[in-house]
Amino acid sequence: MLQAFQAYPALFVTTVVLASLAVGSFLNVVIHRLPKMLERQWRAEFAEHTGHEPAPEQRYNLAVPRSQCPSCGHRITALENIPVVSYIVLGGRCSACKARISPRYPIVEALTGACSGYVVWRYGFSWQAPAALLFVWTMIALAFIDLDTFYLPDAVTLPLIWTGLLVNLGGLFVDLQSAVIGAVAGYLALWSVFWAYKFATGKEGMGYGDFKLLAGIGAWLGWKTLPVVVLLSSFVGAIVGISLIVFARHGRNVPIPFGPYLVLGGLAAMFWGDALIQYYLQTF
Repeated sequence: MLQAFQAYPALFVTTVVLASLAVGSFLNVVIHRLPKMLERQWRAEFAEHTGHEPAPEQRYNLAVPRSQCPSCGHRITALENIPVVSYIVLGGRCSACKARISPRYPIVEALTGACSGYVVWRYGFSWQAPAALLFVWTMIALAFIDLDTFYLPDAVTLPLIWTGLLVNLGGLFVDLQSAVIGAVAGYLALWSVFWAYKFATGKEGMGYGDFKLLAGIGAWLGWKTLPVVVLLSSFVGAIVGISLIVFARHGRNVPIPFGPYLVLGGLAAMFWGDALIQYYLQTF
């Protein structure tokens, strides 16, 4: 099989895309359940800290209980859980109560498949490909968790930093020195902006999870990519924010998560980093 993948790159890309659709389905579970799991853990820790008995709760993790319709409780069967296909066949509705299913589920699955296909097309049959897939899948999960909760969990951002440093021990994407400097500079860059904004306005402009996310991107891709990531994420974030205010009457004081824009910048740096850095140097 490995020889076939090397001999026929199209077969390799197609196989990864199909497998990544299933990964996207799992990412939907992570996006939905991980914040709730952490909330349960915090409640239990708070109860223990205050001397109270934690309230009994049913077992809840990434594996149990089985996925079910939030409207009627119908348990999703295997045939109803085929990535993208089941959503189309069911017309975007629950098979039992006909309640509408969020299109976000097939979007995450299709996005995961498309990005994964591009990764293996770009890196080919190399050690960079599985590492880049791990990076991309993690970034997709973080983007949608932040969109839902305005929170980037340490349970994901911290491993992102450490794995970035580990994969670059042998210079997989950048040399180790660039990775370490990237992690430190990524954190301190947004940490400095955070405190400058807080001193100037008395308000917190972003969360600590954003610092760790940019540190993770720096650990994976090196310090040279950070200006490109910050500029791109800030530019796109500004356009989206202004558009929401003008067209959707989004209040100026209503927060907007910054994590998805950092993810966009990080993925762009992963895919087209050299070209973007060259353009940045020529422009600025």
